Amino acid sequence: MPAVSRLSLTDFRSYADALVEPGPSFVLLYGENGAGKTNLLEAVSLLSPGRGIRGAALSEMARNGGSGGFAVAARLDAIDIGTGTSASAPDRRQVRINGAPASANSLGEWLSVLWLTPAMDRLFTATAGDRRRFLDRLVLALEPPHAHHAARYEAAMRSRNKLLAEPDRADPSWLEALEAQMAEHGAQIAQARARTVSALDERSEQAPEDEFARARMTLEGWSGGDLAAQLRESRFRDAAAGRALVGPHRQDLAVLHRSKAMPAAQSSTGEQKALLLGLVLAHAELVADKRGQPPILLLDEVAAHLDPKRRAALFARLAGRGQVWMTATEAALFDGIGTASRFHVRPGTIAPK
Repeated sequence: MPAVSRLSLTDFRSYADALVEPGPSFVLLYGENGAGKTNLLEAVSLLSPGRGIRGAALSEMARNGGSGGFAVAARLDAIDIGTGTSASAPDRRQVRINGAPASANSLGEWLSVLWLTPAMDRLFTATAGDRRRFLDRLVLALEPPHAHHAARYEAAMRSRNKLLAEPDRADPSWLEALEAQMAEHGAQIAQARARTVSALDERSEQAPEDEFARARMTLEGWSGGDLAAQLRESRFRDAAAGRALVGPHRQDLAVLHRSKAMPAAQSSTGEQKALLLGLVLAHAELVADKRGQPPILLLDEVAAHLDPKRRAALFARLAGRGQVWMTATEAALFDGIGTASRFHVRPGTIAPK
């Protein structure tokens, strides 16, 4: 899993045209709020499957006053990856790998990207859907086919919901076929999640007792079984609810503060931040072990929310573990980090320092 050695942006967010050539370890971006630091992280996040670090619509990523589309291109050793949209189809994502058209899901085979943003600080008190999306990003980094199964499951579920909304016109055989698809892909989703949670829980248990609290993780909610039969029996309830009430889309990631045996949601704000960071660090190590290369980490404004002791501990844990992109409003927040590629970000421009 190579690092990004060249990143170019065209009409992306606040950038009409930008080029960054970072090194293989720390990539430090500093500048005032609103300068465009997170936009750079978002561009890197689009080199993996999904909607990126913000989860935004593609049409929102095109620069105001630009052509109507955008392009993000990266060099990874000898591999060129590009993604973007055109002015004629601003909501249709295009992907190219070494110049050849490819699917967005296939990006996971080439690059693993993980991130933490300030919006994720309250993950443990957010909705189950937020935690599922976070978990699925962790699964995807370990098992790229997860994206395919998730997409097929969601498509079948949407079609089933639409049929159940019109019971007089619903074809039973078509319902059965959709439920069979949900069962097939749902089983793969649930098994991949269970493997990831089990591996992460074991890794967290073995993690050192340092400034980042160790987490205990389990899956809650839907517990498996014959999903096709469960869906068939739940048709009337699902029709009344307007959604499927059973399946892996009803699962939740439960996290405990391991040493205190306390739910993460009941921990202090600082402890929740430390738990989340510890979990991401453990996962990055797990990805490195399984895939032979560490993932790219995107840490948005993380240093600013840590005290000096935790900040030093974070830098030490990250050193030598692949490419890590970090943002901060002040360069001083990166003091003590050692060798790094440093860039001063101003509105629309990026300058190496």
